[in-house]
Amino acid sequence: VQLQASGGGLVQAGDSLRLSCAASERTVSWRAVGWFRQAPGKEREFVAAITRSGTSTVYADSVKGRFMISRDNAKNTVSLQMNSVKFEDTAVYYCAARGTPAATMDPNEYVYWGQGTLVTVSS
Repeated sequence: VQLQASGGGLVQAGDSLRLSCAASERTVSWRAVGWFRQAPGKEREFVAAITRSGTSTVYADSVKGRFMISRDNAKNTVSLQMNSVKFEDTAVYYCAARGTPAATMDPNEYVYWGQGTLVTVSS
Protein backbone atom coordinates (compact mmCIF):
# COMPACT_ATOMS: atom_id res chain seq x y z
CA VAL A 1 0.00 0.00 0.00
CA GLN A 2 1.41 3.38 -0.98
CA LEU A 3 0.26 6.45 0.90
CA GLN A 4 0.44 10.04 -0.29
CA ALA A 5 0.00 12.83 2.22
CA SER A 6 -0.89 16.31 1.01
CA GLY A 7 -2.39 19.59 2.12
CA GLY A 8 0.43 21.04 4.15
CA GLY A 9 1.46 24.65 3.91
CA LEU A 10 2.10 27.88 5.75
CA VAL A 11 -0.71 29.12 7.96
CA GLN A 12 -1.13 31.56 10.81
CA ALA A 13 -1.90 30.60 14.36
CA GLY A 14 -5.62 30.16 14.79
CA ASP A 15 -6.21 29.17 11.17
CA SER A 16 -7.50 25.85 9.86
CA LEU A 17 -5.89 23.36 7.53
CA ARG A 18 -6.97 20.04 6.10
CA LEU A 19 -4.51 17.27 5.36
CA SER A 20 -5.35 14.34 3.12
CA CYS A 21 -3.86 10.88 2.85
CA ALA A 22 -4.56 9.05 -0.38
CA ALA A 23 -3.94 5.32 -0.65
CA SER A 24 -2.94 3.49 -3.78
CA GLU A 25 -5.32 0.61 -3.30
CA ARG A 26 -8.61 -0.35 -1.76
CA THR A 27 -7.02 -2.55 0.87
CA VAL A 28 -6.48 0.57 2.94
CA SER A 29 -10.18 0.36 3.72
CA TRP A 30 -9.38 -2.79 5.73
CA ARG A 31 -6.77 -1.02 7.83
CA ALA A 32 -6.55 1.43 10.66
CA VAL A 33 -4.82 4.67 9.64
CA GLY A 34 -2.96 7.12 11.78
CA TRP A 35 -1.39 10.54 11.51
CA PHE A 36 1.94 11.26 13.10
CA ARG A 37 4.16 14.32 13.09
CA GLN A 38 7.78 15.19 13.57
CA ALA A 39 8.97 18.64 14.48
CA PRO A 40 12.56 19.77 13.86
CA GLY A 41 14.87 18.22 16.42
CA LYS A 42 12.13 16.12 17.97
CA GLU A 43 10.99 12.54 17.76
CA ARG A 44 8.02 11.46 15.72
CA GLU A 45 4.84 11.63 17.77
CA PHE A 46 1.32 10.33 17.46
CA VAL A 47 -1.44 12.75 16.43
CA ALA A 48 -4.61 10.80 15.65
CA ALA A 49 -5.82 7.43 14.42
CA ILE A 50 -9.01 5.95 13.06
CA THR A 51 -10.27 2.39 12.84
CA ARG A 52 -11.07 0.64 9.60
CA SER A 53 -14.77 1.38 9.87
CA GLY A 54 -14.24 4.95 11.00
CA THR A 55 -16.44 4.47 14.02
CA SER A 56 -13.64 4.84 16.54
CA THR A 57 -10.92 7.47 16.77
CA VAL A 58 -8.13 8.32 19.17
CA TYR A 59 -6.23 11.58 19.60
CA ALA A 60 -3.14 12.86 21.29
CA ASP A 61 -3.99 15.12 24.21
CA SER A 62 -2.21 18.00 22.50
CA VAL A 63 -4.67 18.05 19.59
CA LYS A 64 -7.85 16.78 21.22
CA GLY A 65 -10.73 19.12 20.54
CA ARG A 66 -8.87 20.91 17.73
CA PHE A 67 -8.11 18.17 15.20
CA MET A 68 -10.47 15.66 13.67
CA ILE A 69 -9.58 12.54 11.72
CA SER A 70 -12.02 11.04 9.25
CA ARG A 71 -12.00 8.63 6.35
CA ASP A 72 -13.81 7.91 3.12
CA ASN A 73 -13.25 4.27 2.27
CA ALA A 74 -15.01 4.66 -1.07
CA LYS A 75 -12.26 7.10 -2.08
CA ASN A 76 -9.41 5.41 -0.21
CA THR A 77 -8.65 8.61 1.68
CA VAL A 78 -8.15 9.65 5.27
CA SER A 79 -8.25 13.30 6.28
CA LEU A 80 -7.02 15.32 9.21
CA GLN A 81 -8.91 18.53 9.84
CA MET A 82 -6.73 20.87 11.84
CA ASN A 83 -8.50 23.78 13.54
CA SER A 84 -7.16 26.51 15.78
CA VAL A 85 -3.61 25.57 14.86
CA LYS A 86 -0.80 26.63 17.13
CA PHE A 87 2.85 27.39 16.53
CA GLU A 88 3.72 24.09 18.22
CA ASP A 89 1.75 22.20 15.55
CA THR A 90 4.56 23.01 13.12
CA ALA A 91 5.94 19.70 11.86
CA VAL A 92 6.10 17.27 9.00
CA TYR A 93 2.90 15.24 9.11
CA TYR A 94 2.85 11.62 8.07
CA CYS A 95 0.00 9.22 7.49
CA ALA A 96 0.47 5.54 8.12
CA ALA A 97 -1.57 2.38 7.81
CA ARG A 98 -1.62 -0.69 10.01
CA GLY A 99 -1.99 -4.30 8.98
CA THR A 100 -5.13 -4.59 11.11
CA PRO A 101 -8.41 -2.68 11.54
CA ALA A 102 -7.72 -1.49 15.10
CA ALA A 103 -6.27 1.93 15.78
CA THR A 104 -3.26 2.44 18.03
CA MET A 105 -0.97 5.26 19.05
CA ASP A 106 2.19 3.18 18.71
CA PRO A 107 4.07 4.06 15.49
CA ASN A 108 5.79 0.68 15.55
CA GLU A 109 2.43 -0.94 14.87
CA TYR A 110 2.10 0.84 11.51
CA VAL A 111 3.47 -0.90 8.46
CA TYR A 112 2.94 1.53 5.59
CA TRP A 113 4.05 5.15 5.68
CA GLY A 114 3.55 8.13 3.40
CA GLN A 115 6.26 10.62 2.58
CA GLY A 116 5.03 13.46 4.80
CA THR A 117 3.68 16.94 4.24
CA LEU A 118 5.06 20.03 5.95
CA VAL A 119 2.83 22.23 8.08
CA THR A 120 4.28 25.53 9.23
CA VAL A 121 2.35 27.70 11.65
CA SER A 122 3.44 31.27 12.08
CA SER A 123 2.78 32.92 15.40
